[in-house]
Amino acid sequence: MNEWEWNLLEDKSCLDHVEIGGVIVKPGDRVRLHPKSGGDILDIALRGQIATVEDIEEDYEGAQHICVVLDEDPGRDLGMMRQPGHRFFFTPGEVEPVEQRRESTTEPHAGVTKKPTILVAGIGNIFLGDDGFGVEVARRMLVRPQPDSVRVVDFGIRGLDLAYALQDEYETVVLVDAYPHGQKPGTVSVIEPNLHDLSSGGDFVQPHAMHPVNVLRMAGAMNARLNRLLVVGCEPADLGGDEGRMGLSEAVQSSVDEAVNTVEALVRRIVDGKEI
Repeated sequence: MNEWEWNLLEDKSCLDHVEIGGVIVKPGDRVRLHPKSGGDILDIALRGQIATVEDIEEDYEGAQHICVVLDEDPGRDLGMMRQPGHRFFFTPGEVEPVEQRRESTTEPHAGVTKKPTILVAGIGNIFLGDDGFGVEVARRMLVRPQPDSVRVVDFGIRGLDLAYALQDEYETVVLVDAYPHGQKPGTVSVIEPNLHDLSSGGDFVQPHAMHPVNVLRMAGAMNARLNRLLVVGCEPADLGGDEGRMGLSEAVQSSVDEAVNTVEALVRRIVDGKEI
């Protein structure tokens, strides 16, 4: 159902929550989309996407509809302002709750909030083939248990959001991205760039829709304190060409699990205070 059709219905009411698979989902929570089979090309594009619940509504027949805004949508702010074209409606059976991680821990004292010290940022454009590598790695990590000291975010192409996130002064930032550097497609590499290169014009990540180097420089200009930066990159096989392409190549897709394990191994070593 598109928004125009939904607005034709009368007597709809807003709900403060809905229960999905035994999990209470409220506006502001994040979900993974699973559109029903037999839909159109948009349903195929949205399948597996992470989105934020903007509203939950019930129509005059008692059917519940979940309104979401895609995390990957560059115009998501317009969606949160209820502007047409940036909001999508799904039934409760078409969404899967994503674990809502809390930035707190009960150790060493109950009730004391512990701020994450490690940011894992998946970046890239899912409409440019293998450029969506970092996004897919972040999505997989989001549904796996992580230490409370770790925050995993699928930034996609939201460069400004990443720049603002870097203001939180993480001890370590791990960028996960496609990284063309002449290796066999699917090769996963770990790089620790010299942070001084950010101001001197170094280009350790190939620029694309997000321009990660520019984002990091902008964060620095905003007085973000970058303590340590690691890049987990994968050699792409196909960046979509002039017309673009959705989906990872076979070589890069087969390396996603390796990259997830690599990032989580790095995180464990950092948390344990070990050398990398």
